[in-house]
Amino acid sequence: MHRSPFARSLLLATGGLAAAGPAAADFLSDGKGTLELRNFYFNRDFRQDGAPQAKAEEWAQGFLLRLESGYTEGTIGVGVDALGLLGVKLDSGAGRSGSGLLKRDRETGEAQDEYGELGVTAKLRASKSTLKVGTLQPKLPSVLANDSRLLPQTFQGVHLNSRELDGLNLDAGRLRRVNQRDSSDYEEMTLTTLGAKNISVRSGTSSDHFDFAGLSYQWSDRLTTAYHYGALDGFYRQHSLNLVHLWPLAEGHALKTDLRYSDSSHDGSSNVDNRAFGAMFTYSFGAHTLGAGYQAMRGDTGFAYINGTDAALVNFVQIGDFANKDETSWQLRYDYDFAALGLPGLSFMTRYLSGDGIDLGAGRPEGKEWERDTDIGYVVQSGPLKNLGIRWRNATVRSSHFGNDLDENRLILSYSLALW
Repeated sequence: MHRSPFARSLLLATGGLAAAGPAAADFLSDGKGTLELRNFYFNRDFRQDGAPQAKAEEWAQGFLLRLESGYTEGTIGVGVDALGLLGVKLDSGAGRSGSGLLKRDRETGEAQDEYGELGVTAKLRASKSTLKVGTLQPKLPSVLANDSRLLPQTFQGVHLNSRELDGLNLDAGRLRRVNQRDSSDYEEMTLTTLGAKNISVRSGTSSDHFDFAGLSYQWSDRLTTAYHYGALDGFYRQHSLNLVHLWPLAEGHALKTDLRYSDSSHDGSSNVDNRAFGAMFTYSFGAHTLGAGYQAMRGDTGFAYINGTDAALVNFVQIGDFANKDETSWQLRYDYDFAALGLPGLSFMTRYLSGDGIDLGAGRPEGKEWERDTDIGYVVQSGPLKNLGIRWRNATVRSSHFGNDLDENRLILSYSLALW
């Protein structure tokens, strides 16, 4: 693992704060540390003719150490967080790598025995505003850091969050580098071009900064609206609107409406031109939840987002994003909470998505695709194994005239331990 000069300096500064006595009391007493153990088995079988490999199959152990300080006393409080990540290969092999669990050798393509990262974040707090500088894992509509494999995707940058006015949440910042989920190297950012998005970028180009800003306002316990802006320098600019409304019906019944709209345009090195609309309606009653989603892509390209991140789309799921050029897709989903049967911690989810109307260009037939996902998880609620979780995720994807046909299984064992 590589520790940057910045990280070393910040750790030394942290030591000085810890030795500062009463002035640093909150810095220590309000801190917390957790260690998460994540054991991950991944199997993806490729079913289409001419697939570059028969399957991607790997097994790995991850260690995620998160240390968070409180803040020093005073008008401006100072704190520091640290993130230590380590991934260890348990099983892989020639022709089976590329699952996203493990870092691959750039020459042979085979999985390395281990990889990791040490990240440090300085933070300042004044009133209800917080500024963070260093390692970040943003979870915003404009940029969603991915955490769907062994280790999470991280960024280097600065993020300001302000909650000075009741109900109003403001975010702004700049990201400079990204470390992908199966990497230990920070690098410049690029644009997702997978699938049939018709997105093209100038060869060899990358971006050294992504700017973001946004605000959300909670009008009441039932209604929240938001606007977010994101710009990957040299690639695209994006404006997004979101409305979430919760409508309580009879006792134990509620209807949630989630509406999303994004407008993306190119910025020099790409041809991005997209309008994306999504709507998700979720009806909950007792232990049951039924969901129905609709998503439509319009413009010369599909949806634009930073390579490796998640997309803030209602039909972004386990495998697909259903965000190809001119694609229209819908989703049906069902969730059940087994706490109603006296089994708290046990949950079940299944969904089916179908997309069509995909413009493949050059006189080719319209593309179609569908995906079926099942997710079963259990977290131990008490006793010596409290917080031990096991989750099985299964997915089947089929498409016509483009993309991969695949069957996938993920088995994840996790355990979170509070250090203090």
